[in-house]
Amino acid sequence: MYDHKHQIISHYERSIVFVESLADITEEQWRTPIEPGKWSVAEIIGHLTPWDAFVLNQRLPFLFTKESLPKGPDVEEMNTNAARNSRAQSKEETIADFIHQRRQLIDALYQIVDQQWQQSFTIGASELTLHRYFASLVEHDLHHFSQVRKYLRM
Repeated sequence: MYDHKHQIISHYERSIVFVESLADITEEQWRTPIEPGKWSVAEIIGHLTPWDAFVLNQRLPFLFTKESLPKGPDVEEMNTNAARNSRAQSKEETIADFIHQRRQLIDALYQIVDQQWQQSFTIGASELTLHRYFASLVEHDLHHFSQVRKYLRM
């Protein structure tokens, strides 16, 4: 397997283990903002799920075709809706949704042939490779996981 593909998939598999570990935190830890004016752990984890769905359904199928990419969602609106939904769900539902969606994304990544990881494509004005695209998503995950670990002193 192409090394960059392996790195991305490994991160996503580890992210599932990390989010599964959050099942053990208290409801107060899950629901309390990590800092004043910031999201709770529930909202942080909950907002990742619709982004995985977006990548799976609105990016991957179009990246290596001649079709135009569907317009991306309004970031603030999507994040606000995701945060609201995770406040309404149980911890177990939010974690299960994350794991389900992340596993679907992992399965899709396994299907991408190694050569496509090196192929360039364009999103807006940016020319990227699949590795660079996913590396930025991994950085986003790691930023939020670091916030959660710091808050929980993990």
